[in-house]
Amino acid sequence: MSDSALPQNVATKGSSRRSLIELAIVILLGAGAGGAFETLRPVAAPGSGKPVESSAAAPPAQPSTIVDLPPIVTNLGAPQETWVRFEGSIIFDPKALANSQAVAGQIGDDILAYLRTVSLQQLEGPVGLESIRQDLNERAAIRSGGKVRALVIRTLVVQ
Repeated sequence: MSDSALPQNVATKGSSRRSLIELAIVILLGAGAGGAFETLRPVAAPGSGKPVESSAAAPPAQPSTIVDLPPIVTNLGAPQETWVRFEGSIIFDPKALANSQAVAGQIGDDILAYLRTVSLQQLEGPVGLESIRQDLNERAAIRSGGKVRALVIRTLVVQ
């Protein structure tokens, strides 16, 4: 019995050793391919997802300021019993917009008037939200004379 068990045991050891060697080769090939890919890939700016070009070609980043708008709570245009709470911020160049708090208050008033005309169906889905965002950005740009770079919707709760 011991003679028949020996060849089977040796065959199992040889098979497992061969599998380990094959696995090591696959791991080394994968690591080599990954390393080659990383060396050929252009370097990206942190968080941008875009390749960085030479620093001499890129214009210096303009400073911007964020001002929170006052929270807005109002009912929608249709149905009248549906309420909405809006919180947002405006982004602008501090050199271009001297009295930011006054402009933020005016933009808040515009948003209040706009939300009172919106129906619940206009707010539904990603397309509706994108449409509202574009409309509000346009209103903020008009109210500030083009000095507001963007209006950021932080929360929009419909109840």
